[in-house]
Amino acid sequence: MEHLINHRVKNIEISGIRKFFNLVADLDDLISFTIGQPDFPTPNHVKAAGIQAIEDNFTSYTHNAGTLELRKAATQFVQKKYDLHYQPESEVIVTMGASEAIDIAFRTILAEGSEVILPGPIYPGYEPIIRMMGSVPVHVDIRNNQFRFTLEMMKPYITDKTRCIVLPYPSNPTGVSLSSNELKEIAEFIKDKDIFILADEIYSELTFEHKHTSIASFIKDKTIVINGLSKSHSMTGWRIGFLFAPEYLTKHILKVHQYNVSCANSIAQKAAYEALTAGINDAEVMKEEYNKRREYVYMRLTGMGLDVVKPDGAFYYFVKIPDAIPLNSFDFALKLVHETKVAVVPGSAFSEFGEGYFRLSFACSMANLELGLNKMESFFRQWV
Repeated sequence: MEHLINHRVKNIEISGIRKFFNLVADLDDLISFTIGQPDFPTPNHVKAAGIQAIEDNFTSYTHNAGTLELRKAATQFVQKKYDLHYQPESEVIVTMGASEAIDIAFRTILAEGSEVILPGPIYPGYEPIIRMMGSVPVHVDIRNNQFRFTLEMMKPYITDKTRCIVLPYPSNPTGVSLSSNELKEIAEFIKDKDIFILADEIYSELTFEHKHTSIASFIKDKTIVINGLSKSHSMTGWRIGFLFAPEYLTKHILKVHQYNVSCANSIAQKAAYEALTAGINDAEVMKEEYNKRREYVYMRLTGMGLDVVKPDGAFYYFVKIPDAIPLNSFDFALKLVHETKVAVVPGSAFSEFGEGYFRLSFACSMANLELGLNKMESFFRQWV
């Protein structure tokens, strides 16, 4: 009966990140630099709010878009942090993580044959959804532009079939962000065109060089902003994301969301309200520690002679595999883990433009970073 499976589903694969993680996860004494999972616990006051919600029997369906109190908190959060202005009653949807927000956005705006422009390398969670919609992902090679997905990089790829441009920043896997001026240039160019922007800003609270700017502050009417609490409040398993867009868009996206999940988890919504209000600055402590790790890892990687771009945000380095190592990125990562028990993600997981690189997550303890990087340095000495 497998021949009856939707061919578009059959032709997509499990994320390369998860594929490699699952392959090596059972190794003893593994030092993993793979998954983008903050190593901080969810803040205690946020956990307490979730516990209280259970004790209060807040376990029923909520409004499809999420509780109004949470939507108000979410709009107040992005207004204070990024000067974005949305109506809580009609311009925000609480989703089951940022992943669901991306899914329902694409399923609303894409059509058969429409094109979506994405930077390469890029997080693997966009392309499968685009393909399942019968649309065409168009990757722009940004490797020779310090991983910056600027207007000049994307302009040659815009056609009359272009329906959406994906702007993920700070980026997974590169950690590179975009400046306010770069975003303003893109907004000015797009403003008279029938093109949506999907701005995946899940790492917006984890920026190091400058305060995060949302492109929606320049071109709200064509932008769908994706955000959530997984990275900012170390709430990956709570599965709370947010989609912000003008009402003419959200009224249709909400229909897709409603038939998909009905509503986000009610208990997690109570915890999310606490995170966005009493915990509005909870990310600051984590960001300070991530910055220390970022500096340490940069020192170590450059000390090994590796070609790296220092990230503006998130908690990743996207590292060029030395030319002296005659292996593709998957075989390199496999050899590294078997010889050193240090796991990184092969760059090929992030589109064809990630080949020849590996992603290293520094969302782990300084002790593990030091030990793992010591082992990596010994490994590289064999080759360079």
